[in-house]
Formats: sequence, C-alpha cells, structure tokens
Amino acid sequence: MTEADLRETEAGKIVVKPGCDMRSPHEPWSDPVEAEALKVRLDDLHRAKIRLADEVLVVGDYIGDSTRAEIAYARSLGKPVRFTHPEVDLDA
Repeated sequence: MTEADLRETEAGKIVVKPGCDMRSPHEPWSDPVEAEALKVRLDDLHRAKIRLADEVLVVGDYIGDSTRAEIAYARSLGKPVRFTHPEVDLDA
C-alpha cells in the first residue's frame, strides 16, 4: 500500500487510505472484544473515506470479505474501482 500511495501521490492524486491494519499485532486491538468494536468504527470510517473519494484503488492480490464489501459499497455509489492486480476483480 505504501508503494501505491507513493505512485498515486507522484501522479498528483490525493491519497486517502486505511489508517490501521488490524492483521498486524498492536495494542489497541489486542483484546478481542475491543478489537470487534474498533473494527466496526474503522469500517464506518473507511466507508466515509470511500464517499469522499473520486475513485477507489484496491491494492494487492488478495481480496477478503471486508475489501469485497468496500468494493461493492464504492460501486453502489458509482465510484470507479481500479485494481493493482486486475485478476482479483471478480466482476471484471
């Protein structure tokens, strides 16, 4: 994601990306109950970022359930969705 951020910024785009990677261990989501509540808040925040975006860039060669839901949300808003790895776009 850092590399994509660099490339997009270099191309003159304003990059708004997820602020937390809950797959990496960190104190704020070490407790499972607190982690679930945080995930709900982060999902809401990410949807707000999608609403602000002109387009969505999906980074990586794996799409999990959360990313799949975000893609569907972006498309429901009429936002263009691009992929660094187009082969993972199941709707292509």
